[in-house]
Amino acid sequence: MDIRHEATTSGGRYVAIVDGHLAEMTYSRASPHLIIIDHTAVPDALRGKGVGQALAEYAVSEARAHGWKIFPLCPFFKAQTQRHPEWEDVISH
Repeated sequence: MDIRHEATTSGGRYVAIVDGHLAEMTYSRASPHLIIIDHTAVPDALRGKGVGQALAEYAVSEARAHGWKIFPLCPFFKAQTQRHPEWEDVISH
């Protein structure tokens, strides 16, 4: 799955286009080393295909690569952090 990162000075999003449908996970930048994931949108046509999970894993890998922490405001992402204790190194509570 091809995921791209679109960043602005105040936030950004991770985007995946699968079978012509766009899914995204958006975030706000609270500081140079903290992002707040605030929303995940996966169209019904992509549900059950692991797209949301792939976006979450991508966000975690980006956080590790760049030394960021993630505050999980988005209910979907927060639920994923509870299923993946191995992400604890990048999660801010």
